[in-house]
Formats: sequence, structure tokens, C-alpha cells
Amino acid sequence: MVQNTKRTLLKGAAAAAGAAAFAPHLFAAEPPVRIGYTMSRTGPWTGGAQVSQEPNYLLWAEQQNAAGGLLVKGVRRPIELISSDDRSDTETVVRTYEKLMGSDKVDLVLPPWGSNANFAVAPLANRFGYPFLAPTALSKRLVEMKLPYFFLLLQQPKPMCDALVDMLKAAGAKTIAVIYVDDLFGLENYAALRVALQGSGISMVEDKSYPAGVKDLSPVLRSMKEKNPDAFVGFTYPPDTILASKQAKEVGFNPKFFYASVGTAFQLYKNVMTPAGAEGVLGMGSWNGKTSPGAKAYFDAHTKKFGGKEPDRWASGATWAGLEILTAAVAKVGLDRKALRDYIAAGTHKTIIGDIKFTGSENTATPGTVSQWQNGEFEVVWPKNLATAPLNANKPAWK
Repeated sequence: MVQNTKRTLLKGAAAAAGAAAFAPHLFAAEPPVRIGYTMSRTGPWTGGAQVSQEPNYLLWAEQQNAAGGLLVKGVRRPIELISSDDRSDTETVVRTYEKLMGSDKVDLVLPPWGSNANFAVAPLANRFGYPFLAPTALSKRLVEMKLPYFFLLLQQPKPMCDALVDMLKAAGAKTIAVIYVDDLFGLENYAALRVALQGSGISMVEDKSYPAGVKDLSPVLRSMKEKNPDAFVGFTYPPDTILASKQAKEVGFNPKFFYASVGTAFQLYKNVMTPAGAEGVLGMGSWNGKTSPGAKAYFDAHTKKFGGKEPDRWASGATWAGLEILTAAVAKVGLDRKALRDYIAAGTHKTIIGDIKFTGSENTATPGTVSQWQNGEFEVVWPKNLATAPLNANKPAWK
């Protein structure tokens, strides 16, 4: 169901209201901080958006309001979220943010989900002068646009593919087969992988693109099975990640290394494949509850609030890290958007997933990583200095 714009002063505001009964002068005069965003609640982007982003926005706002509101240069102000369903449609994303920033003139904005949506709205955010801390966008092109108000939190294709190839080489892989979704995400990661493979001693025995919304990958998986590669790599979105895994199991394609992308880090992946079926599967991931005390506290709070639904072990952490950076920036410099941009651009930021520092739009402090399902947890296995568990270099048979 399409949801219209909704304005939300979350439950934690009740705590502030209760405190106001004892000290009304502290709260009565403080207007809310109006924060706008659009998010996929329907359509093909919903799976990622409703795991990696919107739950974190709601949890953050609730926690801030429970503390009396967002700290704005020493003054607590309640958060009012102004949000709507973009229906997984890029034009809707652009129109909505243009309204939020142009006519509604909200105080702050939070980003939409995915590379395509962020690519479409990034120039608009820059034109209106709203800092964007994007946690689910992977695009070298976004970095190359050199938009001073736009910041990418996730590791980009080059460091992620460099880490993957480095790991495969160290583990003795010699051949690889690749599928990739035919859009900005898939094309950029595929291109980065080809560059990373040069001089690695690993040869690509087959590569195939596929359209968004694909319903059957079994023909290409059968073809790859015949070539018997050491490693399979899929630059895939959540539905395709699960489809490729299920169909690889069906056709008996079980290489030593099976790597998929967006969605591998989701609790849903483990639930659908079963923990035993997911065992040994590699994918894009960068953290878990072992990464830091802050990561553990965040994981527990998220799981409690959403009735056992876990954050994913990749972009959810980046989303929360972005909210941590925004919180610290507003506390320090207030709601002046140019001052916020300068604060974000200049510093090294302490977050639950480690230090984050931006070179232009890119987070260059967080290295590329690879994670792997082991005994029900998506463990960071590469690079070794960030690993929460050692790599299992021989995936067990599908179960």
C-alpha cells in the first residue's frame, strides 16, 4: 500500500513531555527539528530499504527524543520526521526531495535507498545545500561528480573488489565466474572487479549480466557449473542474491567460494537459506556485534525495538554511523547547513564501525571487507586485521 507523507514525533517525545511537566521552561519554547526523507515501502527496493535504512531512522529518532530531543548546540529539540513512500521510483524520489528542500524547507534531510536514487537526488541536495550522508550508495561516478554536500559512507567498488580479489588470491583461487545486475551498481562493481583481477593470477572463465527483476538465473548457473570455477561472484540485489543462491543449490553449483552482494548480510538470507544452507557463503559485509561495544549496543537496541529483526551486517552499520556523525555535527555547530557540511568534510569521525573520514565525497578510512556466514553469524573474514573470524576457504555443500 502506498503511504502518503507522514509526520512523526516519535514515542520518545513523551519522555520529554513528562519532563516538561517539571521544568516547562526547558521544553515549551523549543520547536521540533524537522527532518525529511523518502523511503521505499513498496516496489522492488523495499527489501533493502526496510532492512538497511528506515528502521534505523526510526530507532535513532526515538532514542534522541527519549533523551529529550536532538542536541542542537546545547539545546534539546524534539525530532519530527516527515517521510513518504517513494514506491521505488526515481522520479518520485527527486520530486519529493525537491519539495522537502525547496518549498517545505525542512531543517535536515536523510537519504533514500540505493545507488540509483542517490545518484538522481545528489545534485539536487548540492544545489539546495543540504548535507547528505548516504549509507546505501555505491558509485564511482558519485565520487567523480565532486559534490561538496554529498558523502558516501559505504566502501566503494574499488576497495571492496580489491579486498575480495586479495582474499581469493591468498586462499589459492585460480578461476572465477561472475554475474552482475545491469545497472549502475552492477556495472561499476563488475568494472572494478576486472581491474582488480589484473595481475592476480585469477582468470575469469565466464561473465554474464542480467536485467533487474530477473526471475530465472539457472541457465547461466548451469553453464558456470560446467566450467567448474573456484569462485562465483554475483553483484546482486537482495531478491537476486537469494534467487542465485537457491538456484545454485538446485543445479548443484557449489564452488569453493560463493560470493553474493546486497542482501547476503541480511537476517532474511540466513532465514531463507537456513543457517546450515547459508554456511560458508561470502558477501558484502563490514561489521557485526563483535566489531565494537557500540556495535553490540546498537545491534541489541535494534533487535529489541523491531521484535527480533536484526540489522544487516553491512549497510545498516553505515546508516547508523551516518546518524552518529550527523548527531555529533548538529551538537557542535547547530543546524547551519554550510557549517554542518564543513564539520562532516573536515573531521575523522568515531562510529560503531570504526573511524570514518571523507576525501571529497568518499569515505576513505573504511577499508574494503569481505564477510562470511559461519555458525549463524555473518563474520568479517577479510582483511585479517578487521576479522571477527578466520576465513573458511572451502564452502561446504548446500544444505
